[in-house]
Amino acid sequence: MVSSAMESRIGDHIKRVEQEVTSTKHAALRPLKINVPQYTVLRALQQEPGLSGAALARRSMVTPQTMSSVLSTLEGRGLVARQPHPIHQHILEARLTRSGHALVRRADDVIGEIEDLLASRLGEAEAGSFLAQLDRCSRALSDWSASKKAEK
Repeated sequence: MVSSAMESRIGDHIKRVEQEVTSTKHAALRPLKINVPQYTVLRALQQEPGLSGAALARRSMVTPQTMSSVLSTLEGRGLVARQPHPIHQHILEARLTRSGHALVRRADDVIGEIEDLLASRLGEAEAGSFLAQLDRCSRALSDWSASKKAEK
């Protein structure tokens, strides 16, 4: 059997699985009336309260304009509150409200089910190996990007 070039490209497989994971998470979060980018922000603020919009954009891998929209939506729903940084008044710090904390806990339960499903299909040893392999791929890409920047 001859495989096509597309079937053998690691990046294509990673992208397909990433899209399936994102689609599944969107469907799972829909009853909670949030989407994956909003969940990502809520989770980041749960782990590190007081992040700025710029820091959240970098963590979420979206543009600052997109993050501004996400934060405005979450703030409008009463899930996030923003206030000026105590020293740098032009920077707004975002923090979860009580409702935001409650919602992210519920969302974590839903997303945890998806993550558990993925891990169960691999088994503990295979899952650990898979994560290590993904880390190596990530480092390889970072190294490649750094070498291209150094060439310029």
